[in-house]
Parts: sequence; structure tokens; C-alpha cells
Amino acid sequence: MTAELVRGQNHPLSQARLEIRVSAATPVVAAATLGDENGKVHGAEGVVHPGAPTLPGLEVSRQAAAAHRLAVDLDAMPDTVHRVTVLLALPAGTPGGPARFGAVAAPSVAVTGLDGDEIATFTLTGLEAETAVVALELYRRQGAWKVRAVGQGYAGGLAALFADQSLPEAHRLAAAVDEAVARGAARSIAAPPPRTADSDRTRQTPAPALGPDPSGSPYGTQSPQGTTGPTPGSAADPAPADPSGLTQQTAPTTGPTAGPTGSIAGPTSGSTAGSTGTTTGGPIDYHHPRRRTTAPPPPPPAAPPAAPGQPARPVAGDATGWTMDERLYNQVWGMFEDLARATAAFRSAVDFADSRMEKELEQVLSDPRSRIGGQADAAREAARAKHTQLVDQARQALDRDVAQLTAEAAVVEPALPPAYARWDNPVWHGYRVPMELPMALRLGDLHLSECAQLRIPMLVRLPLERGLWIDSGRTGSLDGSFADAHDTRRMAMESAVAHVARLLAVHPAGEFSVYVIDPAGTGAQALAPLVQTGVLAAPPALGAAGVAEILARLTQRVDLVQMAVRGGAADALPPDLDTAQHLLVINDFPHGFDDRAVTQLRYLADEGPSVGVHLMMVADREDAAAYGPLLDPLWRSLLRLTPVPDDHLADPWVGHAWTYEPSLVPPGSQVLQQVLTQVAAARRAWRR
Repeated sequence: MTAELVRGQNHPLSQARLEIRVSAATPVVAAATLGDENGKVHGAEGVVHPGAPTLPGLEVSRQAAAAHRLAVDLDAMPDTVHRVTVLLALPAGTPGGPARFGAVAAPSVAVTGLDGDEIATFTLTGLEAETAVVALELYRRQGAWKVRAVGQGYAGGLAALFADQSLPEAHRLAAAVDEAVARGAARSIAAPPPRTADSDRTRQTPAPALGPDPSGSPYGTQSPQGTTGPTPGSAADPAPADPSGLTQQTAPTTGPTAGPTGSIAGPTSGSTAGSTGTTTGGPIDYHHPRRRTTAPPPPPPAAPPAAPGQPARPVAGDATGWTMDERLYNQVWGMFEDLARATAAFRSAVDFADSRMEKELEQVLSDPRSRIGGQADAAREAARAKHTQLVDQARQALDRDVAQLTAEAAVVEPALPPAYARWDNPVWHGYRVPMELPMALRLGDLHLSECAQLRIPMLVRLPLERGLWIDSGRTGSLDGSFADAHDTRRMAMESAVAHVARLLAVHPAGEFSVYVIDPAGTGAQALAPLVQTGVLAAPPALGAAGVAEILARLTQRVDLVQMAVRGGAADALPPDLDTAQHLLVINDFPHGFDDRAVTQLRYLADEGPSVGVHLMMVADREDAAAYGPLLDPLWRSLLRLTPVPDDHLADPWVGHAWTYEPSLVPPGSQVLQQVLTQVAAARRAWRR
């Protein structure tokens, strides 16, 4: 029976291997301190936090999240540890995040066994101005462990909490935790955002595109392309999903939401959940925003019957969702999470086996009388045999889960639509320009070292919520070799072109405009497919003058839209404003950028996504080292991708380091040229 604790209450723990599960209404940082019998923490080495996530017997998440699972092995704790204090804190400097615990629902913690059964729970009620809190503590008394609910909050954050525990340099330690959380946010793949019941789309009157003078361009000539046009919008979460507040409400559809929108729409003609007030420009729609006017979706495909004693055969699209697009998206994310948690269980079991063997061997060596002789040898062999047995059991469980996921991937991969599919998928040979924006886009594949043969598609929601950074620096491959700097830059640009082509292919005609800044013209060869097919909004900008012109135009666009949003005057926007989603591709940064251009770039990175202007940078961070920490927020705001396999991304559940492989066009394939040709033809037909 689960014990529901109140402040100060304790409860005995009958198990040594536990999980501490944290649930909060907003991402929080989870940490812990290890104290002696008097509760004293002996320096920063006794603190487990995202920057130092593991100590013997304890592991915390490497990033902020709304749900955490802290792995605890009390038997593996050093004998000097008598108290484990679990801490929660709001991440510092999170845009749009709450400034205090009192602004959100009370977090809760639960101590569970490895089977998931709850032993004790505690809800941290009564928090107001606090930004850090001691949730609970595990303490050892007379050889037995207990859990006590604490709930002590600190308005001064982690620095005040660490200072209260008499930790030296508490402020520096708190700053190190904040920096580690910021790094984790920069490398984390965002989990799917919550979806609402309805999804709206708005279409706008087209306007002419930008077109800088391409004199002296190494790319040749490109016919002017009016890539402006209607931009799809979506009604997702009321406040964060539509920062403009100007999306025109239309009849609800049965499709899933598409995340934050950067569309520029007319005044709201109806009320939405979470917003009040009326605007001019049409009759008010009094329909309930959560009530559907269409039939419910058909049930997902049923799996064929399995043989007795065998697991059910997988089927593509058996996840929840209103469309097959949404079902496949949710199914891929379910596979992603299943593999993350299965691997976490395997690694935890191996760690337990290692710590148990070390402890048993230490007991043998601690007695001088048993260090040598047959008794010692027998004890060592028994410890190693037990270790092998535990690891084998864990490996069998992992292999079983991986086999099931591999079978599921074998049926899901061929069923994926173009937006989710690899470039070698036959679905691209039947490609047609879509009429609707898909939920997500595939950027590559992810896998773990324990099961390298199983690839999980890396899907990100559309419209893009973060810019992309294709790292063209000196990146070591997984086999320890290093590519030549010139080859790495070439591969980075080819990877960027593949991503741009996919973005163009999944957007309806006229709803996505691409601009390129290539100051030195070094990307001419890689950019040739985009230039020759005429899918760019304008020829690539060259030199410092081209950089200044493109940045000035896009900055002006962001300013105009933001002023319209703040003033509630979307109908006052210039009639020639390009309302399509914009992607600015920058090659060889910071070449051709002066201080003013760098400032404009940072502005676009911060403010652009909310109004439909996104960045894709192909750059080596070392080339911009002269700017020092000035550009650190820029790099952190972008999702880093690499042109070669690299294990730098983390999942949002347990923080594993996943190996990322870019989605590239197979050598010799003409699929990219064929797709871009169809995109260009659809754009020409749409302009007529």
C-alpha cells in the first residue's frame, strides 16, 4: 500500500534499489546531495546534478524536464553516506518559464521499486515565491533506510539552498548547475508538445518575394521566383503555440496540431481557449473551440493475430491519432521512448551488477586471512559468476525488447510519408507537392551503441521551433578518424541542401521561402540543385553587401510583424509583405559579417521563429571564437546537427547520448533533382 506523506513524515524502505519519480507542471532541475551521519555535505563532489549526473548508487537526469526518474541503489552507497537529499529547482533564464513554484501546479515525488509499485508519495503544496526546494530525503538509521518528506523551499534558488547546506562556493556551484542545464537544453531533442482537439489553417493573399541583385554571382542566373504566398497556421496550445494572437479562426479540422505558428493572419474572429476579448473584422463565432463538428477518426489498424505464446505482430499506424500522419508520428515517438527506457534498464542492471561484484570482491580483500588460497579464489569466481548471470539476464531482456522494436520498425519504415521517410524510400518516386503541411519532418536517424542496427527516425515538429546548426567544424567520426576540413565543410553544405530540399518538398506551393547567404561563394557546388531548379526566393547573397541587404530585409519583416502583433493591427501590414514561412541559410559564418550584421543575426534567432523566420547555419564555431561568449546564446538556441555520425543528442526521458546520422541522398540518385523540379513547377503554377 502506498504511503501518502505529509511534511515531516517518514516511512521505512524495504528495498535497496529504487526509483524517485518527479512529476511537475513545468520543466524542473533534479539534483541530490550526499551527506554524512550529521547531514553534512563534504564539498561539490557530494552533489549530483546535470553537470555531474552520477555518483556511486545515484544517478539524476542531465537536463531539465517535467518528469524525472532518479535511479537509487542504497546498497551501492558508500558507508560514509547516511543521507540522500533530493532537490528540485526551476531552471534559470528559461524564456517564458515560471519565475516561482507558486505560479504552477504543485510538483510531486514518488519513491517506487523497480517494478513501478509506489512505496511513498509526497506532493509539495504550499510553495509560493520559492525557486528551489528540498523535496525529500533518504536517511540511514541503525542500518535501515527510511524516506522523509521535507518540502523546504528557498526563494533564493539553488544558491541559497546550497548555502543552507554549508556548501562552500554555493553560488559558483549553482551557476555550474545552470550552465549544465543550458547545455542539456541545447542538445536535447524536444519531446512532442501537447496537442489540442482542433487545428485551424489560414491562407493569405500572396505578395511578391524579395530579390537582391545577383550581379557577379558564381551560381549563374536564376529566374525570379515569387515564393511568397499563403502560410499555414495552426491552433495549438493557446498561449505559447500562437504568440502572435492573430491566427484567424476557421472551421475545425480533424488533423493534428502543427505546433507554434509563424503565420501572419487577420484579426481573430472568435474566441479561443485561454484568450478573451473580441476584435473587429467579422462576426463572432460562438462555437465552443473544443467541440468537433466532424465524425471521430476511424480506429487504428488491427494487428493480425499472433501465434500462441508469441508477442503480437506489429502494424504501422497502431498509435493514437486523428490521421495516419499523426498515428505514425506518435508511433515513431513511442518507439523512441521504448528504446530509451529499455536501454536505461539494461545500463542500470549492468551498473548494479558491477557495483555488487566490486562490493563482494572488496569484502574478500578486506580480510587478510581470505586474500589468498582456495577460499579467496572461490569467492572471486562466485562474484564473477553472479555478475555474468545478472548481465546476461539484462542482455536477454534488452535483446527481447530490441527484437520487438526492430520488427515494428520493419513495418513502420515503408509506411512513412515523404516528410518522415528516408531519401531512399520508394515513396519519393511517387512524390506530389502536398496541399497541407505535415506534422513533422525527418532530420536523420538516431541509434544507441547497445543496438546500433536499430535506427529511430528523428522527427521534429513543423513549423520549426528552433533553428538548425549544421556543424562544419572538425568532427571526429565514431571510428576515431577525422575528415579533412575541406571535406567536412563540403559534407556539411550537402547535408544542409538535403534538409532544405526536404523542407521545400513538404510545404504546400508558395508557403515556404528560402534565402541563402554565401558571402564567399564557397557553397556554389552544393547549392547547384537549389539554384538550377529555381526553388530559391532569390539568388544566394554574396559579399558583405549581400549579407547586409538580406539581414536588413528580414529584420524589417520581423519588426513589422511584431508591431502588428502588439498593436492588434494585422490588417495594417504592407500589402507586399511576404507572408510565407522563411528560412535563411547562412554558409561560412562569420565571413562577411560585421558587428551590426552579427547583432541582426542574433535578433533573428531570438525573435524570428515566432513570426515565421527561421535560421539554418552551416558554420564552424571555432571560426567565430573571436566573439567569445557573445554568441553563446546563439549557438545554444540552435539544434546542432553534424554531417557525419556523432553522439551529441540526448533524448528527453533519460538523457542518453544518441548517435545522430544525417538523412542524405544516396550517391548517384536523381530523387533530389526530381523532387525539386516538381516543387519548382508547382510554384510556377501557383503564381499563375
